[in-house]
Amino acid sequence: MTDLASLITAFTTLFIIIDAPALAPLYIALTQGLNAAQRRRIAVRACLTAGILMLVFLFLGETVLGFIGISMPAFRIAGGVLLFLTALDMLFQRRQQRRQTNADEGGQEHHDDPSVFPLAIPLIVGPGTITTIILLAGQADGGADFAAIAGVLAVNLLIVLLTFLSAPMIERVLGKVGINVVTRILGMLLAALAVQFILDGLRSFGFAS
Repeated sequence: MTDLASLITAFTTLFIIIDAPALAPLYIALTQGLNAAQRRRIAVRACLTAGILMLVFLFLGETVLGFIGISMPAFRIAGGVLLFLTALDMLFQRRQQRRQTNADEGGQEHHDDPSVFPLAIPLIVGPGTITTIILLAGQADGGADFAAIAGVLAVNLLIVLLTFLSAPMIERVLGKVGINVVTRILGMLLAALAVQFILDGLRSFGFAS
C-alpha cells in the first residue's frame, strides 16, 4: 500500500467517490444567506467531522466485520458491487439528484449549521466512502500502510475544503454542463475500479486467475 501505484489508486478511488466538484453547488445552496465567515466555519467543521468518521472506519471497520463474521474477500466483492452501482448513479445523474434531496432535507432541519448533516454525513462520508475506506484498510499491512491511507484521506478532505471555500468560483467556471461532464467521467473511472475490487475478491476465493 505504501508504493506509489497503490497510493495513487487509493487517492483516485476516494476522490471519485467523494466527488468534490459535485459538492460545490450543494454547499452553496446549504449556506445561502450566510456571510463569508460563517461559510468558512461550516466548511471547516464539516471536513473535521468527516475526517473523524473516516478514521473511525479506517481503524475499526475491519474489526466490526470480523466480529459479525464477514471476511474481507466477501466484503470486497460486496463493496465492488456497491461502488459499481454508485458509478451507474453518477453516469445517469441519479446520485446528484439523491444528494440534492439529502441536502434539501438537511437544510430544512439544520438551516443554521448543515456541517454535520448533510455535509459531513452523507454527502462527504456516504456508503461509498465508508465501503472504500474499509476495503483499503483490508489491504493494509502494518502501521505504515494505515498512515499512508490516513494521509490519502487527509489530502482528499483538503481538496473538499478548498472546493467548499472556492465553490462560487468553481460554479461560475464549470457551469452545470461542466459539472455534469466531470461527474460522468468520474463515474466511468469508478466503474472500472469497482470491477477491479470484485475481481480481487473473487481471486481470493479462487474464482479468478
